[in-house]
Amino acid sequence: MRFRPLAISVGLAALLGLAACGGSGGSTSGSAARAPASDQQRRLAPSASAAGPEQAEQDTTTAQISTFALDVDTASYGYARRTLQEGRWPAPGEIRPEEWVNAFRQDYEQPSDDGFTVHVDGARLPARDEAVLRVGLQTRASDSAARRPANLTFVVDVSGSMAEAGRLDLVKSALHKLLDQLAPGDQVSLVSFSDEAKLLASMTPLTARTQLHAAVDELETSGGTNLESGMLAGYREASGAFRPAATNRVVLLSDGLANQGATEWQTIVDQVKEYAGKQVTLLTVGVGRDYGDELMEQLADNGDGMAVYVDSEQEAEKVFTTQLPATIEVRARDAKAQVVFNPSVVESYQLIGYDNRVMSAEEFRDDSRDGGEIGPGHSVTALYALHLKPGARGQLAQATVRWQDPDTREAAESGKSLQTGDLNASIWDKTPVRLQVDVVVAAFAVYLRDRKAFGLDLPALREHAARLAGASEDPMVTELTTLIDKARSVG
Repeated sequence: MRFRPLAISVGLAALLGLAACGGSGGSTSGSAARAPASDQQRRLAPSASAAGPEQAEQDTTTAQISTFALDVDTASYGYARRTLQEGRWPAPGEIRPEEWVNAFRQDYEQPSDDGFTVHVDGARLPARDEAVLRVGLQTRASDSAARRPANLTFVVDVSGSMAEAGRLDLVKSALHKLLDQLAPGDQVSLVSFSDEAKLLASMTPLTARTQLHAAVDELETSGGTNLESGMLAGYREASGAFRPAATNRVVLLSDGLANQGATEWQTIVDQVKEYAGKQVTLLTVGVGRDYGDELMEQLADNGDGMAVYVDSEQEAEKVFTTQLPATIEVRARDAKAQVVFNPSVVESYQLIGYDNRVMSAEEFRDDSRDGGEIGPGHSVTALYALHLKPGARGQLAQATVRWQDPDTREAAESGKSLQTGDLNASIWDKTPVRLQVDVVVAAFAVYLRDRKAFGLDLPALREHAARLAGASEDPMVTELTTLIDKARSVG
């Protein structure tokens, strides 16, 4: 995926009717041993403030079409969770609301084929003539035993900073578990990097698991972080062992704090783009207290992949033994969504998040323009805050998703519309629990990012999260309640 960097949007501006409050966040702290992640990121990636003017609420008389590339990253939520649990307020530039919402489970119906189901719903807000619209997209899950074979090249950061507890030790444990989960038809290679890159295992069939486990055991920390060298070595290995009938993927495991070789984000990203064009996709797995969030996200986006962050054995096990084996394949390439609003019903709208995924309306059906790569069983959710025209009735919006077949590159589309009569009368009353959860998650993310009262103050967020935790019986919603408590104590 290759996107124009855009600024952080204002957020839940149209949700002001939910509640009113002021507030401020805490500060972040760095590591004594290394420069804070925010300092590293300023050297490695474009800042939101430098990218251009903030996205504004869109008036449908001049902009009735919203288009964006799909995104299944969740790293923003994972890293912010760790930051809050440590008693720190996340840096605003690290908060991407769409990644928070997409980190939570949805209940969208799966399609019967390899395309998408499109789910569109919404609810009215307490403020007059305001509403929230949800667009949900879902691919069909697959049995990991029935998927095509995979060529996986693991590129592991073994620089000195990875010696910190919860970094290389977590990576090694996760890799050992994954090797035991992969199928006999899969192949794995292993590259490590510090000052320079080193090939520890060339592409090896999973029938030789013992050899691969031994290669993982060789991983030891030393030296600096030449991320460029590691990425190039990994991609060369993946390209040299490329199997047309297999899924070919590079998996980068790092704190993303490059300090040797090419450290400018654009240099590394340009090299990743080239290999992405050769059907070698990328997964970035972030670890560590100080973490190069923006660089890892840019790498994943430009490498036709996704970015996740793990901060515990539990999270690593979920990613490497549950999610990765089942979602190694790519279900849809260059996937994009477009929502067309009816200007006679919708006065204005605002997309929550997806700030650096926005595309022009013309790019939706331009198949030369990159979109997002989506795997089996993935759901993508987008929320819109709406101002409705008083008393207007009729079709509210039409949502369409377009994607390409991973093998044939044949394009396909699926869509669904929503009428004003289909809106739930109140967001908090008889509205699907998952929609309510999505609104609370997005509101919390925007509150942390902008430190303003967009919609819900922290006490109100906490109240709704606690109620929804009981209604959904979802551990992640219970965790959300705890995180809101952490934010209140920090702020």
